[in-house]
Amino acid sequence: MRWINSQNITTVHGFSTRHGGVSTGAFSSLNLGGSEDFPEHIAENRTLALADLGIDFQQVSYLNQIHSNRVCRAAIGKQTGDALVTNTSNIAIAVGAADCYPVLFYDEKNRVIGAAHCGWKGTLAMIVKHTIEEMQLLGAEKEQIKVAIGQGISMENYQVSEEVIEQFRAYGFPEYCWQNRQLNLLAANKWVALQAGVTEENIWSMNRCTTEDEFFSYRRDQGKTGRMWGLIMLK
Repeated sequence: MRWINSQNITTVHGFSTRHGGVSTGAFSSLNLGGSEDFPEHIAENRTLALADLGIDFQQVSYLNQIHSNRVCRAAIGKQTGDALVTNTSNIAIAVGAADCYPVLFYDEKNRVIGAAHCGWKGTLAMIVKHTIEEMQLLGAEKEQIKVAIGQGISMENYQVSEEVIEQFRAYGFPEYCWQNRQLNLLAANKWVALQAGVTEENIWSMNRCTTEDEFFSYRRDQGKTGRMWGLIMLK
């Protein structure tokens, strides 16, 4: 299975797994990004994965990700930032991940979508909030936005420095977002979405850890691993 779907988004979307591709070794098998795998393998993997969703790579807007809170208006090809938004049909927006959380956004009523890459730095900088605000500039209403949080590293497997925890505390994140030095990025991003005005019933999370065999994990694989995509498109 190449894609896992959320239960609350009804347009074309998915969170990719590591299965069903052509890459070998550490990147086996559906590696959709990074710079260490053979480029022709990444290209073929993208073609295979996108075909499952009825999408051509020439329709994809994706990112050179920099662990920021920069949100880009989608344009075909690659931009620099950590989130994309659009209200244009037939442009697929994609974010990459391999422990960080891919988060998808959908306002069905006003036909606006978003996708965000949420590592600890982007989470701290509240990229989910910035994505929602950029969607509102395109006509979205925060009460209408549905949020789907994909796979990411679980609190149990994500130990960070005391300094990182202190930064989250200083930025006003609630104490339940960590336990000692174990950081809960899922809880933190859900909290940001709620603070931004998304309703609890409009938030879905996969509740899967990237250290599971089905996924790529930067930490588990000690830095040599593939990349997964979170992707959404308005038909």
